[in-house]
This record gives sequence, structure tokens and C-alpha cells, in this order.
Amino acid sequence: MTRKQKRLAVIAGGMSFILVAVLLVMFAFSQSVAYFYMPGDLVSNPVAPGTRIRLGGLVGEGSVLRGEGSVVRFAVTDPSGQIVNVRYQGILPDLFREGQGVVTEGSFETGSNVFTADTVLAKHDETYMPKDVADRLKAQGLWEEGKGAAPQGQQARAQETKAEETKATP
Repeated sequence: MTRKQKRLAVIAGGMSFILVAVLLVMFAFSQSVAYFYMPGDLVSNPVAPGTRIRLGGLVGEGSVLRGEGSVVRFAVTDPSGQIVNVRYQGILPDLFREGQGVVTEGSFETGSNVFTADTVLAKHDETYMPKDVADRLKAQGLWEEGKGAAPQGQQARAQETKAEETKATP
């Protein structure tokens, strides 16, 4: 083999190695991708039973039913009013409750419209506040239970209102 042929063989071998590596990575990603759907999306784009997806929305009010052991059934809803019934076996996250955001991962059972989840992630709201900070804000009148902290402009107005009430009270 001449130097030119050796060089071409090394380049061809390197390119084929890179091509095989890229194909393996693409295959691995295609196997682990779970598309995100909301209940309204499933009406317009149904998925085949056994196809792994992520289902997100709100836990329906009054829909949580605890069965034997750690089996839990609940409904996931979205603003369009569509409902998907979910079955999950396992321990639910602490933040899981009715009316709260949830993302489940799993697939639809064959011959049924029940979504079988193997993972449940509860979303928390943006109004989380550490207890000591919330207590201080409550003492200043800037925190309402269940509503969180008032936005910045409202905080100033709340302080002015509280100051006026304090002055007006003999």
C-alpha cells in the first residue's frame, strides 16, 4: 500500500466509526424520547396503545381514588375540559393533590382509555415562601393565606392602607 492509500483507508475508517457512533446515539435517543401531551392534545392527535408519552395537566377535583395497596386512580384535566383517567401504582409525591399541576409518564393500556403511569411528578406553585419569611410578611400585612405575597405595587399600597388604618384607629 502506498502512503496515499493508507491515508485514505484511515480517513474512511474514521468516517465509518463516526457514522456508526452517530447512528447509535440517534437510536438511543429515539428509544428514550417521551412526547408531552395534554388531555386536549390527545383528542386531536391520539397515540397508539403502548406508546410512551408524558401526560400533563391538573389533577381533577374529587377524582383521586386510592385502591388496594399503593394503587391510585385520578383524572388529569386541562383548560379545554378534556379528561384522561390515570392509574398509578406507587408512592405519590408530597405535593400531589387535587387541583395541582401534574406530569405523568407512561402509556395507554391496550383496549382501554386508561393511562397507566409509572412516574408521577407534582408541580408546585410559584407562591412558595419559607415559613419564617411568610410569618414576617404576615406580621407586616403583606401576606394573605392562600394567595401568597402581594406583587410589589400592591405591597406599597398595603403598607399605606395599614398605616392609614393604624392612624384612624383610636
